[in-house]
Amino acid sequence: MSAHTDTEIAREAWPTSPAHFRRFRDFTMAHPRLVGVKDQLIDAIEETVPGSLIFVLGPAGVGKTTLLLKAQQLLTAQMLPCLESDPGRLPFVSVEAIASATGNFNWRDHFSRLLRRMDEPLVDSKLSFDRFPAERNCRGQYTSAPRTAGMELQHAVEQALRYRHPVAVFVDEAQHLARMSSGRKLSDQLDVIKSIANRTATIHVLIGTYELLAFCNLSGQLSRRSVHIHFARYSAENLQDVQIFKNVVLTFQNELPLRVNFDLVGEWEFLYEGSVGCVGILKDWLMRAAIAANRRGEGIMTRKHLERTALSVSQCEKILIEAREGEARLSEGPESRTRLRTLMGLGATTEKAAPSCQGVQAGRSLRNWRPGQRLPKRDLVGQVSAIGVG
Repeated sequence: MSAHTDTEIAREAWPTSPAHFRRFRDFTMAHPRLVGVKDQLIDAIEETVPGSLIFVLGPAGVGKTTLLLKAQQLLTAQMLPCLESDPGRLPFVSVEAIASATGNFNWRDHFSRLLRRMDEPLVDSKLSFDRFPAERNCRGQYTSAPRTAGMELQHAVEQALRYRHPVAVFVDEAQHLARMSSGRKLSDQLDVIKSIANRTATIHVLIGTYELLAFCNLSGQLSRRSVHIHFARYSAENLQDVQIFKNVVLTFQNELPLRVNFDLVGEWEFLYEGSVGCVGILKDWLMRAAIAANRRGEGIMTRKHLERTALSVSQCEKILIEAREGEARLSEGPESRTRLRTLMGLGATTEKAAPSCQGVQAGRSLRNWRPGQRLPKRDLVGQVSAIGVG
């Protein structure tokens, strides 16, 4: 019997075909934070008024794309009876807001992607700009896509949404909407989405990083028609979050396409540090480490593979700073409600009442008061009552 090395035995006992790596890449875990946010999102879609906006915000790598897929699967399952009776209807429309190479968000490109996602008939003819007269820009150059083309595409999107009647329109990476020229305002960008939502009576779900906070509460009208959902990371300062994070690590360890020669759960602090408490970052990290170990033919994933494929300290620090800033802006403590009630004039305020002028004058005089000196006060003026006068 020929001798086998530990690596050969491990590879025989644990096959590492490309299918195993694809299975781990497609694996999604219903951890408590994901399930809770998904329930909030579905409730918001079902309960809010048609034409409303729903903002889903969270740090990079927290699992927003997985949340989007889970919500879409649930909506599709709920809409099956309606889809059977109305084949032309869509359960949802999903599109990603693409960051333009020019630095300005391209609405024409966004509208064209929406039309293609809805399988709009004759979409190619609607996207052709040859039927529009050419225009000149400020430099006297002719443009191939005049402004009227954008309005035509927006109208086509609105007509398609009215006909397809989706439950919601999902816009992933919605923070890219903030990419605009200096002459525009954030409110102008969001007004386009809001007007489409109003005219089509369709709920729009904007999913993005904390950069999306720039769009929240731009006006009272927007605040009235919007819902904010926070998809937070797991915090090491919360004991319950720490336990959940350990369970997530254990689940990933059982699903890895390679054997691990050490206890991942025992190294949870190291994994938390490299993922900043974000499940999506953790999964991508484990995937990179497994691929690195398999490429070298080692068959076993070690801590060195994790160290070699981890994000740098500066990358983790940047993600953490952005996460903490977003969490601070979204937090509402007791002082926030007290401030609101003070602005409304409800209940007792926490601020001390301003002293009267007489008290201020008396306080100033006391600092310079000398024994035997009369304190300043207002003397009675006018007619004195006869009571007590002999």
